Amino acid sequence: MTIAEMLNQSIVLTLLGMGVVFSFLIILIGFMNILRLVVHAAGWDKQEPKAEATSSAAPAVDQKAIVAAIATALHEKN
Repeated sequence: MTIAEMLNQSIVLTLLGMGVVFSFLIILIGFMNILRLVVHAAGWDKQEPKAEATSSAAPAVDQKAIVAAIATALHEKN
């Protein structure tokens, strides 16, 4: 097999491989667009409000106590 034949074969294999990858990417993009349409049509893309954020039962956070705890920890470290 001559150098020219090997180069010709390598070019063909390179183009074939790139064509397969490019085709797969096109198919993947198509399926992702179809999935986007299905999710939107089914209403699965809507975010429900969190019950935790609207609940008043959550304990209030004392910011001064947190700052004091961090300051104490840093002071004891030194």
